[in-house]
Amino acid sequence: MSLVSDLRTLLRFPGFRRLLSVRLLSQLADGVFQVALATHVVFSPQSETSAAAVASAMAVLLLPYSVLGPFAGVLLDRWRRRQVLLFGNLLRALMASATAALLIVQVPQWLFYLAALSVTAVNRFILAGLSAALPRVVDEDRLVIGNSVSPTAGTVAATAGGAVAFLVRLVVPSGPAADAVVMLFGSAVYLLAGLAALRMGRDLLGPDPHQVQPRITAAVVGTARGLVAGLRHLSQRRTAARALTAMTLMRFCYGALTVMVLMLARHTWGDGAGEGEQGLRWLGIAVVVSGVGFLAAAVLTPVVVGRLTEMSWMAVCAAAAAVLEPALALTFAAGPMLVAAFVLGLVTQSSKIATDTVVQSSVDDAYRGRVFSLYDMLFNVAFVGAAGVAALILPRDGRSELLVVTVAVIYALVALGLTAQRRRFT
Repeated sequence: MSLVSDLRTLLRFPGFRRLLSVRLLSQLADGVFQVALATHVVFSPQSETSAAAVASAMAVLLLPYSVLGPFAGVLLDRWRRRQVLLFGNLLRALMASATAALLIVQVPQWLFYLAALSVTAVNRFILAGLSAALPRVVDEDRLVIGNSVSPTAGTVAATAGGAVAFLVRLVVPSGPAADAVVMLFGSAVYLLAGLAALRMGRDLLGPDPHQVQPRITAAVVGTARGLVAGLRHLSQRRTAARALTAMTLMRFCYGALTVMVLMLARHTWGDGAGEGEQGLRWLGIAVVVSGVGFLAAAVLTPVVVGRLTEMSWMAVCAAAAAVLEPALALTFAAGPMLVAAFVLGLVTQSSKIATDTVVQSSVDDAYRGRVFSLYDMLFNVAFVGAAGVAALILPRDGRSELLVVTVAVIYALVALGLTAQRRRFT
């Protein structure tokens, strides 16, 4: 079924419609907040942005989130999930407002990062709660469709939020308070997301009281042991392990090129003014174009996988990136890089959808949640690691032939590895 027809089927469930509205508003606000952070770190006129500063920001915001993420479910399975969506979004609205205030008063950078980290930490509970609640609002026959459509719609909403943030940022007069205004806008959307959760009953999303593990310490220890067991199980499912390895490497490539685009927009595509408004516009366009690539992947991947296999489609994506990425990116010009942004958005999201499907189909149901927790950790750590490597390679203006060629080589190795694996098992 196509994405549109799948969504039409799911929207017949009133609980799904209400849960989806919370997801869309919540991830729209995420996109606004994240772009506000990025523009402050990269385009703040009072700071001399470097790739190392960008990498540090990514590490602060993503690494704790990745390590603590699997343990969020321990508390999530003890609290009413409707209440988590309600109070979690209200709390993020308050903390996003506080972060905006810190921008205006110009506090030490570590305090700003601590406030921003608090917003992203709550995000782990929101996303996990949305996923855990899905089986409560759709029937079992449509659960797989829901798992495909709902996150894709959320990704599109986050991309739209990023685009809206850029528009707000360009409309607001330039100055130290511009990013604070964008964050306040994101705070308002978080508030709407929290209020949207009130449309659902307190007990609709579970968990059922009799299923809650009585001792939280036992739940935490069980989670740690479960992750180890999930890793052991994954080592016995070679197809899933190879797909995760390929996806991690491709996420690494995407992260490295993201930092490069940030630096190009800041120092090369800008207009030379202190605020770098032209570079900010180019970055906003790149975010939107990459989001269009994500959406195209959601439409194209089910069609192609119906004719190929998931692993074959990933190999095609990696091979296409290996050829097109250096051809477009070595110019370091804004126009070709926008085409590259679309290609890499399409390639990365297509590979993620294929990887999700491989993991769901080849990992035993009893281990699936734990493997996806490991998947989430790898996904974020690869992005942060890529930022660190880019910080070592990239010059101030973002032009690095070495980085572009290195990424192309990694894509080519992924394509060759997936092709060799497919031939070995056919």
